[in-house]
Amino acid sequence: MTDAVSTFFDAWGMAEADARQSAISASFAPDATYMDPRTESPLSGPAAVAEYVGMFSAQAPGAIAEVTNAETRGGVTRATIAFRMPNGMEQAGQYFVEHGSDGLITRMVGFVGTGAPA
Repeated sequence: MTDAVSTFFDAWGMAEADARQSAISASFAPDATYMDPRTESPLSGPAAVAEYVGMFSAQAPGAIAEVTNAETRGGVTRATIAFRMPNGMEQAGQYFVEHGSDGLITRMVGFVGTGAPA
């Protein structure tokens, strides 16, 4: 797993906006894009991504996003994430992450679930 991926998903559990912004800025390239099933179109840049992640933090105080499995090949990481709510609810997601030569995230696309057969 890459440090950038861990840093990014750690930010999902940060209640403090400045700490969240700092973590995302430390893991995302300035022109990186992010998209998941809840974004209407790709988000561009750390500030837009931090604002989006902040909505999660505001709507689910105390929730965390934990990397439960990750594998990197050829500059691309596939990461399985557990979004854990304080009430015990949990949702899994699968993310595909492209990295620059500096290790920062350049593109991230997420999907609900893990792709496992139902």
